[in-house]
Amino acid sequence: METLEISLSKNKYYVKIGYNIINNKFLISELKKFKNSILITNITIYKIYKNSVINDLEELNIINEKIILKDGEIHKTFDSIKLIIEKLIKLNCGRDITLISFGGGVIGDITGFAASIYKRGIKYINIPTTLLSQVDASIGGKTGVNNHLSKNVIGTFYHPEIVIIDLIFLNTLSKKEIVSGFSEIIKYAILFDKNFFYWIKDNFNNMLMMNRKILLECIKKSCKFKIKIISKDEREKNYRMLLNLGHTFGHAIESFTKHKWSHGESVSVGIVMSTMFSNFLGKISSLEMNEIINLLKLLGLPIFGPKNMNSNDYLKYMLRDKKNICSKKIRLIIPEKIGKCILTDNIDTNILIRFINKNFIN
Repeated sequence: METLEISLSKNKYYVKIGYNIINNKFLISELKKFKNSILITNITIYKIYKNSVINDLEELNIINEKIILKDGEIHKTFDSIKLIIEKLIKLNCGRDITLISFGGGVIGDITGFAASIYKRGIKYINIPTTLLSQVDASIGGKTGVNNHLSKNVIGTFYHPEIVIIDLIFLNTLSKKEIVSGFSEIIKYAILFDKNFFYWIKDNFNNMLMMNRKILLECIKKSCKFKIKIISKDEREKNYRMLLNLGHTFGHAIESFTKHKWSHGESVSVGIVMSTMFSNFLGKISSLEMNEIINLLKLLGLPIFGPKNMNSNDYLKYMLRDKKNICSKKIRLIIPEKIGKCILTDNIDTNILIRFINKNFIN
């Protein structure tokens, strides 16, 4: 088990990473500090782990209640928050209660948001179970819900007490879910580390084969990148916005498809579109643009968005993106080269529409 520390202006917390660490005696002793806890998970995770991890946490008296939500991004809404809050009120929960998120990014976002608003803030623990949530969503304190108009525009910055990243949970994921998580790993490489990018290229077969050593290295490396960024810019005022590479286009795809496209698939296309737009603007070279696109393809990620999505559809949702300073100006993160990206302000929407129509609309 490896421990990473996240030091912020007002507090710090730890990320525990390893394989089968959920049964580690030291970690269990840490969790016992939060005995008065309520587990929040979804139907799928509950069915898989009710007789193992969940049962163990109950027998150790770490959790005394469970809230089981419906699966999927479409349930990342105020209805789920209402269900949690009303359950806490009916149980007469005080501010000493701890919520334990056990699931993917959706469960983590919902749990963190509920914890941030119940009685103006209670403790929560994050145990991410998907590759995507382990390398990205579980760290950084972003919480929130969606509505039918846009994604993640309602939320808070609120950090967990501890994050437990256990690779053993990846064993139950489908290949599609694993591949989806690779998009965020590649994002970090494009943002910060050219050597890491080519290391991924050299090891992509091992990644697809779920090689434990390779995956552990990917997860640790990604977590360290994110920790470094949020330590500098906790509330996304400037530098942290770089972590949204591919997300402006990607969130538009998710919203347009009503989340039928996964976050990882959407971000993959978003990375391609951002990279090609950078090339369109004369920033990144065609050689490095093709390197990025080919690596995403090698890992089985999509590079084109929905066939029925037109440029006006993209623009409508992109104008609602939470990074935008005002309602009529679009901000984008684009790569200048592999290992370095920049934030571009005040994108001319006519140029953007022309680019989308030329490259992504049949």
